[in-house]
Amino acid sequence: MREERDGKRGGFGRDNRRFHRSRSRDRTRDPHGRDRYHSSRSKHKTDKFKDSLSEGLKVDKSDSSDEDLANINIEEENEEEIIERRRKQREELLKRLCANSEDSNMSSLPTSPKRAKTEDPSPPPSSRSTTQDTNPPTHDHPPQESVQSNPSNNTSPKQSEDSNTPPVKKRRSRFSDAPISAPSADAQVDSAGVAGSNPAGGKKETSKWDMFADTDFDGNVNSAVVGVRPGVGGRGGDNPSLLDNWDDAEGYYRVRIGEVMDSRYEVYGYTGQGVFSNVVRARDSARGGQDVAVKIIRNNEIMHKTGLKELEVLKKLNDADADDRFHCLRLFRHFFHKNHLCMVFEPLSMNLREVLKKYGKDVGLHVKAVRSYSQQLFLALKLLRKANILHADIKPDNILVNESKLVLKLCDFGSASWSHENEITPYLVSRFYRAPEVILGIPYDFGIDLWSAGCTIYELYTGKIMFSGKSNNQMLKFFMDLKGKFPNKVIRKGQFKDQHFDSHCNFQYHEVDKVTEREKIVTMSSIHPTRDLHSELVGNQHLPDDQARKVLQLKDLLDKILMLDTSKRLPINQALTHPFILEKI
Repeated sequence: MREERDGKRGGFGRDNRRFHRSRSRDRTRDPHGRDRYHSSRSKHKTDKFKDSLSEGLKVDKSDSSDEDLANINIEEENEEEIIERRRKQREELLKRLCANSEDSNMSSLPTSPKRAKTEDPSPPPSSRSTTQDTNPPTHDHPPQESVQSNPSNNTSPKQSEDSNTPPVKKRRSRFSDAPISAPSADAQVDSAGVAGSNPAGGKKETSKWDMFADTDFDGNVNSAVVGVRPGVGGRGGDNPSLLDNWDDAEGYYRVRIGEVMDSRYEVYGYTGQGVFSNVVRARDSARGGQDVAVKIIRNNEIMHKTGLKELEVLKKLNDADADDRFHCLRLFRHFFHKNHLCMVFEPLSMNLREVLKKYGKDVGLHVKAVRSYSQQLFLALKLLRKANILHADIKPDNILVNESKLVLKLCDFGSASWSHENEITPYLVSRFYRAPEVILGIPYDFGIDLWSAGCTIYELYTGKIMFSGKSNNQMLKFFMDLKGKFPNKVIRKGQFKDQHFDSHCNFQYHEVDKVTEREKIVTMSSIHPTRDLHSELVGNQHLPDDQARKVLQLKDLLDKILMLDTSKRLPINQALTHPFILEKI
């Protein structure tokens, strides 16, 4: 074989030998062994820098050298052997791949790029540039997207056997020797958006492989896309590379519809999001698919501690009300899921804010419904007092009702505390439902929850917020518009009295001037009530006698609950025995 090549090579004459000598000189000029000649199949182009002096190089004036030709022959022989060996390897791998695809309809477990490289050893860099005529592998299906490639006239044995199989275009890159193409992770997602392997016997969709991917694709890894069900198609476990990406920037858990939490709760809906957590709807497979609500606490240290405190409060309330008669939300159990504390509650339909919007927007609910809701809310406050717990955030948003809208449950104990831990702060409780003692900095107790309940009951009947102040100062002004000026003895007890009253207990009202639009302070030494609670409750209604009597009872109840002096505020036991509660319509 060497003699045939030498004979062919000798037929070119002196010009061909000079060409080989120039290539030899180019190769000896590069001490790093980099390739300085092109494929013998490429067209010979005139080098305009040929025989010119480069920096630090000398002209090689030798006319001919048999030794150089011998070296060239040896290297070219090595290149031919490498090409032949690689062709045989390609054909063997191609036959194996085609055989496997025919037997198993393209097996669901893809071959990774790294595995392909281990089966096909890469040649030295000096021989890569001479392998552009290798046969590209064939596939059962053409790729969805065309890639930039050069046409090849050669066909593999498989292509000659199967004329219906379209050839796959070859990538011109340093990875072009990869024998097979493995599908990418994106191609594994089916048309329904569910990531997973195809079931046995099913048709596998055309897949694509990114030859520049740095990592293998593992068929047992789940996608962490919101809305994708994990475990579908027999693939188990979560993607370990995404374990730190379950939360958003604020620490809320990214809920995925269809995922299974704690190996039993399958999420099927999203309820909403609050300051401390977000809530999802799920089915408990351990209890025959019973509907539950799962509260997922935000993943940060402060929220986690708050969640643990809420868990402790809920357990004490449930223990104190084993028969579930006092209308506080029932806690079933708790667990941890991806560093989030999760609490499982009984499922309820909607909160009272939503009930108002749906059934009594701007007009309120019927007095009969208000009476029933008020009684259940007072029972919840009675349980809180029995357990020495302050809810500290009672409002329509934190009161839930069941599907029939007849049963009420107090929920969201994230702000709750023990009665002896009443820290003085002017921003406890949502502002519209904040008691005056909180704003003034007076030591408080269970009366703050009763005040919030009174504001909530008023809103249920009228559909309007009772005190909609934009600041604590304006809230005090609205209180006095209804109840008159604060008693001086109450003002002097407050730690924050100087923010709202002067040394003579005159109210310092902060308001914005309508002309200059600048804030100004108006001193008010005496404030007389300007609001009539009864007229606000009745409004423009023409009520029957029984309903009018109930409205008068409601007005009396609210008057006694909304006392500025906490010592004169109606106790919870007396509220439960008030005529508005006891007398049914």
